[in-house]
Amino acid sequence: MAFGPLVGAGRRRDDRRVISSQTGAPPRVHPAWWVAAVAFLVLIGAAGFRAAPGVLIDPLHDEFGWSRGSISFAVSVNLVLYGLTAPFATALMERYGIRSVVCGALVLISAGSGLTVFMTSQWQLVLCWGVLVGLGSGSMALAFAGTVANRWFVARRGLVTGILTAGGAAGNLVFLPVVGLLAEGPGWEAAALTVSLAALAVVPLVLWRMRDRPEDLGVLPYGAGPDHAPAPAPPPGAARRTLRALATASRSGVFWLLAGTFAICGASTNGLIGTHFVPGAHDHGMEVTVAASLLAVVGVFDLVGTVFSGWLTDRYDSRRLLAVYYGLRGVSLLFLPVLLSDSVHPPMLFFIVFYGLDWVATVPPTIALCREHFGADGGVVFGWVLASHQIGAAVVAYAAGAIRDTTGSYDLAWTSAGVLCALATVMVMVIRRPRAALPEAPVVTSPART
Repeated sequence: MAFGPLVGAGRRRDDRRVISSQTGAPPRVHPAWWVAAVAFLVLIGAAGFRAAPGVLIDPLHDEFGWSRGSISFAVSVNLVLYGLTAPFATALMERYGIRSVVCGALVLISAGSGLTVFMTSQWQLVLCWGVLVGLGSGSMALAFAGTVANRWFVARRGLVTGILTAGGAAGNLVFLPVVGLLAEGPGWEAAALTVSLAALAVVPLVLWRMRDRPEDLGVLPYGAGPDHAPAPAPPPGAARRTLRALATASRSGVFWLLAGTFAICGASTNGLIGTHFVPGAHDHGMEVTVAASLLAVVGVFDLVGTVFSGWLTDRYDSRRLLAVYYGLRGVSLLFLPVLLSDSVHPPMLFFIVFYGLDWVATVPPTIALCREHFGADGGVVFGWVLASHQIGAAVVAYAAGAIRDTTGSYDLAWTSAGVLCALATVMVMVIRRPRAALPEAPVVTSPART
């Protein structure tokens, strides 16, 4: 009983703090923008950390004599753990807070990258690049961007989501050419240490500016009115809900079709091009730095393609969009063996631009299909579909390295991925729209929703 007045006084002081922050002179920069800026830097790093191993395959092969297949296995472990961690990222942030999870993830990535300079055996590469970096990057998956945008913004939420999503493209643009230059110059150890230090450098910014919720600073979300009510605390058992959504969705054929097509998406992007384009181009005499720069350009056009795909998803049947994306991607992969050479030429530039536009254009229509078929659990189900994306990427990352070791060329890997994309085209057209969604189709495709 004695604590009642003290608790009430504390609440009144908190209320006054929130009210004063809204009625007094507003800060020149709302704290939400600082949080978004730090989140953008974190996502830039997360994309770069995931992409770096592809540039280091040849240097590690040259120094240790390890087969490309065994080196690719470490990348495969990374991709699998990224995919399996991603569905639980939201639950981790709800339980332990955004700042704690992000700092822990950055430390894992830094340790995984930095410890590689001491390795002498292949299992150590799997532990460092596979396990530590995979768990760290998976904890900062797409859920991180969505959580920040939803908690800190009411106005400009869509803009912020797009900007944070762009962090992935910017990460490739920033890191890949730098890692390539370091690998060809001072050596792969310098590249690994640079990635490690870059991860640690972001930690102080996260501790300084990142907060879990606006209420922690006594402010309202950006754009919220005076009558805004803080979001209720999430119900306990977020991890159980994640598993329950998987159990329910797995009884639907639509889930397996979406998971299968997205596995092919991962196989033909992160697993194949993201991991093996640089060493594949180097096989044809192209300099590593040039190949890495081309892959960075893919990241730039990836942003444009994803935004445009979202615009199209609001207006057209998601299944038909996916069929077009996978079909055109498959055709481009069939032509890739004859495009690779020791220099950059117009047809290769066309391939890079097209592949960038198509890279994750599959995401908006796949999310839309998850929402149509699985309702309120659509976001959670998409997390599991995203896990299949990474598993597909992991399988092909290893398989392409093994093909290169066995045949001396990546040609079979390129053409096999093209055939898989043709299969994905057929799979998405098999999906039927749910009956309950048919009357709502005009609302879903209305231009007013852009």
